[in-house]
Parts: sequence; structure tokens; C-alpha cells
Amino acid sequence: METRKAMTTTSSAQDKPSAGDPIPPKCSVIEVHVGELKQLFNSIDPSPFRNKDLDPKAEEFIVGWAKDLPRDATLALVVDLDREAGLPDEAAVLRDAIHEFFGQRAHAYRRRLRELLRVGRTSLVIGLVALASAIALGDFLAGLVKGSRIGEIVRESFTIGGWVSMWRPLEIFLYDWWPIRDEARLSDRLAAMPVRIRYLNAKEPDAWRGDWPALSPRGERATGEAQPGALNQAS
Repeated sequence: METRKAMTTTSSAQDKPSAGDPIPPKCSVIEVHVGELKQLFNSIDPSPFRNKDLDPKAEEFIVGWAKDLPRDATLALVVDLDREAGLPDEAAVLRDAIHEFFGQRAHAYRRRLRELLRVGRTSLVIGLVALASAIALGDFLAGLVKGSRIGEIVRESFTIGGWVSMWRPLEIFLYDWWPIRDEARLSDRLAAMPVRIRYLNAKEPDAWRGDWPALSPRGERATGEAQPGALNQAS
């Protein structure tokens, strides 16, 4: 992938040829500018087209932009591409790959949330047992030296230690779980957003032949290659 400068906001280019999902009105559009589609994806991932991971910088850029938008905003992604159109279904393949990636991202965050809540429940049980034991032991030891200042110090020390054991479950149930839930919900929105390619500049007539998805992850030409079909103008 090119430097971060290659992934910047571009001005509207309604007269440029485009392909992909229609962009709904009043939609918050995330715009990404790349020279080739393969710059959006992890170059070392050998998975099939629709299962490839996004490049970490591309993921960070898209997620960061989405987080800056209102939580109830309808999202859409427009990829400004510095080449002519390639295979007729490349916009659909790109959409499916992006949806699959963010769908898996949402699943991973929900799995992480379930694991965190499981740890929280276990920690809560351990913390409650430790707190009850500390209070009971503190009372017992204080009773052995009744009327002594040392007994009160011992009791308070065990009580404080018992409450310290509650720190982890309280941290999980008060603070740790909701950022993970928000990430999962954001990924759900990104996994459902329309995706459109806008073709800006034609470098070479056959530049698309060396780009994804015309080129497989192993560098082999994709089967069923066809000439580009007619493109709709951006609405």
C-alpha cells in the first residue's frame, strides 16, 4: 500500500465513471483513494478474494473515519481508484470482501466480549469469596485481641484486602465491556454499508489486469476473465 497520503478525502467527482452499490441520499460517505484495489488488502494473506483481510492501515483509516461520524449515521464507502474499470464484477467482489472482513471483525469482538464477561463472572465469585473470607478472618483475629488497637488495625487491613480482590470484576462490569460492544456494533454497520468504486484516472489501458481481483493472491490470472462491462454513472 502507498503512504497514508494516498488514502485521503477526495472531492466529489459526479462525472466520473463508477460501479457498485447505489449510495443512499443523506448518507455519510467514507472516501478512500488508492492506486490499485489490492492496496486495500493485506498482501501476505493467501485467502480467496472474498476472505482476504484488509490492510491494517486501510482498516484503521475506515474505522477511524466511521468513529468520527454520528453513531446513528448511515455509512457508505466510496473507493476512488486511479485506473480504468476492470472485471465487470470487481465492485461486487470488493463489496463482498469488505463485508466479510467487517462481519468477521464483529464476530471476533463479540467472542472477545463473551470471554471477558465469563472472566468477569468467575472473578466476581472469587472476589466475593475472598471478601467474605477476609472480613470473617479479620473479625476473628480482632476478637483474639479484643480491646486492643492492633486488633482494629488487623480487621481494617483484612477488610481493605478483601475489597481489593473485587477490583477486577468491578473493572470488567463497569468499564471494560462496553467499548468492546461498541466496536462490535460499529463493525456490524461497516459490514452492511454499500460499497462503490469511482474510477478517476486511467494510467494504462490494461492496468486493471495486474490488480486484484483480476490477479489471484498467488499472482496467477483469475479464471473467467472478461472485458469490462458498461458502467453506470454515479448518481
